[in-house]
Amino acid sequence: MKPITPNKVRFIKLGEGGEWEQSCIQNNAIRLGYHSPHHEDSLTGNWDSVRQYWLNYRKGSEGTATRDINQIRDFYELEESDVWITFYKKKLYWCHAAKEVIELDDKSRIRNVIGSWSSTDINGKTLRVENIDGRVTKVQGFRGTICSIELQDYLVKKINGHSIDEVESATSSLNKLKADVEELIKGLWWHDFELMIDLVFSKSGWQRFSVLGKTEKDIDLDVYSPATQKRAFVQIKSATTRAELKSYIDTFHEYEQFDEMYFVYHTCHENLSDLETHYKNIHLWDLKRISGLVVNAGLVEWLINKRT
Repeated sequence: MKPITPNKVRFIKLGEGGEWEQSCIQNNAIRLGYHSPHHEDSLTGNWDSVRQYWLNYRKGSEGTATRDINQIRDFYELEESDVWITFYKKKLYWCHAAKEVIELDDKSRIRNVIGSWSSTDINGKTLRVENIDGRVTKVQGFRGTICSIELQDYLVKKINGHSIDEVESATSSLNKLKADVEELIKGLWWHDFELMIDLVFSKSGWQRFSVLGKTEKDIDLDVYSPATQKRAFVQIKSATTRAELKSYIDTFHEYEQFDEMYFVYHTCHENLSDLETHYKNIHLWDLKRISGLVVNAGLVEWLINKRT
């Protein structure tokens, strides 16, 4: 897919309360309400006539009529190279629209999408609402039908799959931090490693049923999540093997009270990922996963102090 280079980007609300969202996206069209008898005037650019209609309709309100006309003109006049966006099912959708404006029987109008609506950037990455700047997504609350975008350059970069400079820099720093944390974790005394994992579970909302590694010889942590109402068997190993993991999976299945098992380790010279896939409710935390959790839980300073 080629990069987009629009002169204008517009948000369009597809029907009152989003009533046309699904049909427009499935049928690849943009649709405008504003049911007025001036389709031909709009096509020929006789905007004075259209303006007079809306000025009368709005009972002489110049400001409201001007906003109406601006939205209608955008629908009729934006070029095929320009971009339309909308939001549906917590994703941003974007498209180019063919120049032809077609009036429907109910006096609403459509422009057919060139190709199809897309909810991914040009590299195929999904454009989820939660990963888009709020100054863009706030247009979902726009009370009209069509409006401009505050951060057009940002949005074009987003659709083109370009990294924002400051985001790229922060991501690089975060990845470096996680790599450094991995090295620190590998040097922990086994008891401190167990304590750190205990803190990760605690900061994630899990509650301990028993003192760390004291009640059952096969269990390092016995924890409960009030949010999910699940109880977990946790086994923590600095170094492990595939055979050792399989033996603990067998042990886990001997306990009826546990819903999940977490097997946490930082060193293993064998591939264990297929076991997590094969066995239900078995979760493996390797060094990379642990590093990310330590960063997210705010335990980096604790870890640095332990290694100092």
